[in-house]
Amino acid sequence: MVAAVRGPVISGWSAVSPYGIGRHAFVEGLRSGRSTAVELDPAEWSGPGERACLVPGFVIREVLGRKGTRSMDRVTGLAVTAVDRLLREVTGAEPGPASGGDDVALVLGTNTGSAQSIMDHTRDTFLEEKPFYVDPSHFPNTVMNCASGQCAIRYGLRGPNATVAAGRASGLQALHYGRRLLTSGRAGSVLVGAVEEHSAARAWLEHHTRGADERADAVPLGEGCAVLRLVPADAPDAAAGLAEVVLVESGVAGPDGAAPALTRCVRRALRRSGVSPAEVWAISPSAPAGSAGVAERGVLEALFGDVEPRWVPHPEPIGDTSAAAAAFQVVAVLATAEDAPDASGKVAVITSVDRDGAVACALLRLR
Repeated sequence: MVAAVRGPVISGWSAVSPYGIGRHAFVEGLRSGRSTAVELDPAEWSGPGERACLVPGFVIREVLGRKGTRSMDRVTGLAVTAVDRLLREVTGAEPGPASGGDDVALVLGTNTGSAQSIMDHTRDTFLEEKPFYVDPSHFPNTVMNCASGQCAIRYGLRGPNATVAAGRASGLQALHYGRRLLTSGRAGSVLVGAVEEHSAARAWLEHHTRGADERADAVPLGEGCAVLRLVPADAPDAAAGLAEVVLVESGVAGPDGAAPALTRCVRRALRRSGVSPAEVWAISPSAPAGSAGVAERGVLEALFGDVEPRWVPHPEPIGDTSAAAAAFQVVAVLATAEDAPDASGKVAVITSVDRDGAVACALLRLR
C-alpha cells in the first residue's frame, strides 16, 4: 500500500572526513575527486597497511579545545566535531549545553564504538600489577554508545539518544531509527549519523576478517563522521530542506547471498513508497570490495538499467569508512544534487551491503 504520510526532511548536514572538517570541505573534495590516501608514520600508526585516508590535522584538543577532551578517544572526537559543525550551521552560533536541545534526539551508527579503546583497556587489565589497576577515565570509551553520549552531554541534546550497530549499513539503520523517532512524535528534530575511526586495532581486525575476494580490490582504510539533521515534514524549516526521507528498508542475506536479499529490500521499498523506477534520478551503491560489491551492482543494474539513472559513486577517495560508509553515501548524494537542477523532485536510491549479511536501502526525494 502506498504511504500517504510524507517522510521527515533532511534540513542540513555536515561531515568530518579525509577531505577536511565541515560540509564545505567535503563538497569541494568530492567535486575534485582527489585521493586522500597518505603514507602512515610507523611511529604513530602501528598495524598492517602502509597507507590510510585520515582526517587531516585531526588532533582532538586542537580541534575541540582542552575542556572535556583529556580522555576522549578518536571515534568520540570525530563524532563530537561533526555534531559541533552541524549545530553551528543550524544555529549560526557556537553550540553548547544551553543550545536548546530539550527535544533534539541523536542516533549514531557505529560498529563497536572504538575497537582501539576496547583493546587498550583489555590489555591494561593483563599488563598492570592488578587487573583493576587501570585508568578509570578510559573505561567509558570502551562502551559502544560513548560517542553518542558525549555528543549529547557536550551540546545539551536531551532527547532520545541511541547507538545503532549494523556494519556498513549502520548509517541507513540510524536514518531509519531517526525517522521512526520523528513519526512517533518522540522528538522535535533528530541528528542522525555514523562514525568510524582509523586505528591499529581496526586495521588488524580488517586484515584478519577480509575474505580473499576482498583483498584484491580493497581500498585503504578511511575514517570520519557524517551527520544529518532531520525535521518533521511540517516543521517551519522543512520547506527549505534538502530531501525527504521517503523510506528506509533493511534485510539480512541468507545462504543464497546478498543479491536476493538486496533485490527484495529495494523492491519492497519501491512498492511501499509508491515510487516507480522512472522517478529514480540517481543510485548510490556502497560498492564494498569483493563479491558483495559485484552482487550489489548487478542487482541495481537489473532493477534500474532501463531508466539509466545517474550513478553516484561511493566516495572511494576517502577510503573504506566501514560503519560510516552509508552516511557518507547520503551526504555524497546531497552534495551531488546541489549541482544538478534535474534532481529536484526526483528520487535517489541508496543501498548498502555488508560482508556479515546486513543489507539496507533508502529512498530520498530531492528538493
